[in-house]
Order: sequence, then C-alpha cells, then structure tokens
Amino acid sequence: MNFVYLCPDFPPNFILFSQRLAELGVKVLGVGQSRPAAFPASLRQSLSDYYQVSDLHDYDQLVRALGCLTHRHGKLNRLDSHAEYWLETEARLRTDFNIPGIGLQAIGAMKSKSQMKELFRRAGLEVAPGQVADTFEQARRFYQEVGKAIVAKPDIGVGASGTYKLESLGQVQDFYAGQDRRGYFLERYVEGELLSFDGLVDREGKLVFYTAHCFSDGIMEIVNADEDIFYYSLREIPADLEEAGRRLLKAYDLRERFFHFEFFRTHDQGRLIALEVNMRPPGGLTTDLFNYANDIDIYREWARVVCQGSFHGHCRRPYHACYVGRKDRKRYQHSSAEIRSRLGPLLVHHERISSIFARAIGDEGFVLRSPGLDEVLEAARFILKT
Repeated sequence: MNFVYLCPDFPPNFILFSQRLAELGVKVLGVGQSRPAAFPASLRQSLSDYYQVSDLHDYDQLVRALGCLTHRHGKLNRLDSHAEYWLETEARLRTDFNIPGIGLQAIGAMKSKSQMKELFRRAGLEVAPGQVADTFEQARRFYQEVGKAIVAKPDIGVGASGTYKLESLGQVQDFYAGQDRRGYFLERYVEGELLSFDGLVDREGKLVFYTAHCFSDGIMEIVNADEDIFYYSLREIPADLEEAGRRLLKAYDLRERFFHFEFFRTHDQGRLIALEVNMRPPGGLTTDLFNYANDIDIYREWARVVCQGSFHGHCRRPYHACYVGRKDRKRYQHSSAEIRSRLGPLLVHHERISSIFARAIGDEGFVLRSPGLDEVLEAARFILKT
C-alpha cells in the first residue's frame, strides 16, 4: 500500500501515524514544506519517500508532487494529514488522483456550518437557529428574531478562528461596519456544557472505537478570553450523546476515518444541541488521551484499520484521562516540579505545546488519569490555581 501523508512532521504526536503505518509494511510517502533533515529520526526511518514543496497552498505543486510519487511508486492508495486545515485540499487531491476516501462531492457538508446544520436536522438532532448573513441588514433581522446573544463564525473555517460572541445590536452593527463579512454564519448563542463524541470507523463504516469528552468551557470563550482549558474523557457515555453521534455517522456515511463531533448540553433543561462536526482526530493531545484512558495504541489501531480492515484494541474505558493546559502569561501557584511531586503517578505526561495551538490549549500541557473523576478534577484545579 502507498500512503501519502501531508505534513508528516506536524503536530509532533501525529508522527506516530506514519510510524505505525511503516511498521505494518506500508510505504509512507510524505509531502510537506519542512526539510527532511529536520525530521526526528523516527519519522525519517518511517518515510519511504518524501517530496518537499515550497508552499502547500500551491495546488499545482501538490499535483506535481503526487505525480512524481506515482511515477516512482505506482498507484497511490490513500492520502491524509489528519488535520482539519487541509481537509478540502485532501478531498481535491483524492478526486483528481482517484484515491479512496472523502472526495470533493462530500466535502461541503463536512466544512460548511450551514450545510452541517441542515444535515443535523435531517438526522433528527436539535440545533440552534442559524443562517448565513452577508450584510448587516441580514444580521440585524436574525438578531431580532433570535432575541438574545448570537455567535458569528466563518461558514467555512477552522476551529474557533474568527469566531465572536455578539451580545447587543450595537455589537452586531460594529462587527459589520466597514468589514466584508460575506460568508459569515450566525447562530443563537447556547449556554451549556461543551461535550464531544469522538472515535474511529472502519472501511465498512462500523464504529470500532468511541469515547466522549467534557470541556471546562467553550473553545470560542477560551480563545477569545485567552483563558486556561481542561477537558476529560468520560468513562460512561450518556445514552443520548451516543445516539446522536451514531445518527451523525449514519447521515455522513463515514468510512475508515476518525471523527470529532461537538454538542452543547444546555444548562437550563439538559437538552443536547448539535454544534459541528470535524472529520479528523480531535486536536492537541486528545489522541493520547484515547490511549491513556483505554491502555491502547490508537495510532497502531488506526493503521490496522487502514491496512487490514481490523481493530484489535479493547475500549473499556477503565480511566478518566484529562488534559490540562497552562499559559505562560499567567502566574500559577505551583511550579511544574511541584506538580510532578504532588501528583505522582496521577500525572502521566507533561510537555510544552506548539505556539500555533497555545491560545486554544495552552503553552504547557499536563495529562492526568485516574479511575475516579473527583481525583482528576481536584488535580486539574491544583495545576491551574493562580
């Protein structure tokens, strides 16, 4: 099998995807901007070939890269980066090179917030009212219909970038004043707990791994206020969350792919509101949380799904795994050394985080695990105490 991996060196923990493929005998063919000499030895050893381009945004360069790799190695069987940012580029390349996986015809409902919402409704899920508003007049009418705070986000965007909470008509007017806001999607702001349903489906669409996470706050609030974050896996997944996740998998007919679905649990009535979908592994160190919570190697299990169509791991969720992020701009009571000494085996991993992700998940990341949620939450509060 020839597997093309875009940006195989980023983020650092995703290097394991290439490594596990190579261990199963796959030819991993990298395409990226980085110099291969700068790669860790484990990645260099995992790549059968590497084509360096000067700009991954230049589609013609990518076409030449894949054409060259095809000439050298034959038919290209799979292509991925596991990054939301490159989802459309990957779909276009798969379509043009006849590579199995998500193609251009399917990408709209996976990237566009407005198309997602229509699919959510067809799947029988509750959604917050929303619409695309290119002008202030359209936004004014929507705000007055909703009658409360709204969220403005690019209809096609990545993460919480360019996402804002608007709490008055004056703020809506200021948001549109003198700005080109075409392609912005507005929806009613939902007060609730952010939950995710995450997992992996095999080539037949069977759900072979799934879990759920609860977040300390919404990603938009964390990014815009530059605050701390922690989130943790659930050992018992709420029945309505699992049912909603399975409905979305059926609606999207997803195959041989990771997924990350986001929902709000409303504070007032406990209703589940579908927010958005991401057809890739959840970001940061969440794939490592998969492993710590289940004592598995999700990187190897994914490689087995791709190569062999099988998943061998046991996902009984014996632990809560928790990510805690701290930001360099804040002063905390406890140093990293104190945290390691105090938490002992409860702290299973600690690392510096790439600056690209810092505003969302912090400059310094800690991973905790325990069978008991109270112990995890107490440790998270200890780490974040200012």
